[in-house]
Amino acid sequence: MASLLSQSTLKAGSRDEVYVATMPLRATKGPPQLLMSAAYSLNLWDLQHFLVIIKPSSPTLSQATVFDFQPKDPENIYVALAALSGRAVPGAVLERKLTKLPRSKWWLIGCSKEDGVEAAHDFNKIWHTDLRIGYHDCRDYTNGLVEYLTGEKQVLKRLRRNISR
Repeated sequence: MASLLSQSTLKAGSRDEVYVATMPLRATKGPPQLLMSAAYSLNLWDLQHFLVIIKPSSPTLSQATVFDFQPKDPENIYVALAALSGRAVPGAVLERKLTKLPRSKWWLIGCSKEDGVEAAHDFNKIWHTDLRIGYHDCRDYTNGLVEYLTGEKQVLKRLRRNISR
């Protein structure tokens, strides 16, 4: 994992740590959900949901915060069909707390240039929430938020390149 760290943004203990993680795409129950879980298990990069985790540097704040962008109703079959056909669907930026980091499929990217959660809130104020797969989706959100926090551009390209070696 050390080889994946961005040299320019890592300053031990000085700022909040910024991670990128993946999880299975959400889908309606039944065969679609099984398909998304299988794609995630097989590490099919293009069929995974990407998110940003910010772990505070303050010892008094133990919970990490997760930010991601997805359709407002990701389990609705009509929303899924519209999104897959290339149409824009209503999206939502989500924020939630984690007591611990995921067990797998997460990477330390670097450290934020300022308070990470506050900066993410600022970024989210200017993020357009119309979601279009392949044009304005969780990948674009992850790349954009990581760049805003750390200065690193196109982090998912770098991760994909390094992971596929």
